[in-house]
Amino acid sequence: MTLHGFSPSGNCQKVRLLLEQLGCDYRWVEVDIANGGTRTPEFLAKNPNGKVPMLETADGRILVESNAMLFWLAEGSAFFPADGWQRAQALSWMFFEQYSHEPYVAVARFICGWTALDSPRRAELPKLRERGLQALAVMERHLLTAPWFTGNAYGIADIALFAYTDVASDGGFDLSPYPGIRDWLARVRATPGFVPMPALDAQAAARIEAST
Repeated sequence: MTLHGFSPSGNCQKVRLLLEQLGCDYRWVEVDIANGGTRTPEFLAKNPNGKVPMLETADGRILVESNAMLFWLAEGSAFFPADGWQRAQALSWMFFEQYSHEPYVAVARFICGWTALDSPRRAELPKLRERGLQALAVMERHLLTAPWFTGNAYGIADIALFAYTDVASDGGFDLSPYPGIRDWLARVRATPGFVPMPALDAQAAARIEAST
């Protein structure tokens, strides 16, 4: 398999982490999204939506959307429960991640690290942080009664939520009031085969430092 991605992207990191923990043989292709890497005719022929990650199988099939990749890759493994109710619970958290978490936590991080310090988009940050904190509070409440988001054990819902929560501070989110989240992040990092997101380049790191 070939995973086309952008290393600082949490959505791409989700898929990379699961591939590593499953022990899959895959190839990583870095896509330069800042310079139109997802807008080339070759890329758009495979993914008309022009986004990463994009997973390409050995026989040429294309799968897009990170959480769909997690679902497909984890099928039949310990990362996705066999019990129907637990599967539904895992999927509900994955939908929550895409609808109530990623649009705020991830977008705030993107604005801080990948837009100019005088960008008008920075006016969005207070509202994004307000909504992101609401999502973190929902997660914290769940973690008061359960150690994981994928049923009774670690799995794809945890991977989906971990990616951008682990780097939430890049978007100006303080995780110190959320001990449950901090303990859960530590548990995820301790899982076998865990790989962290690659370090940011100097320019993105400097912007984040100036923004948070």
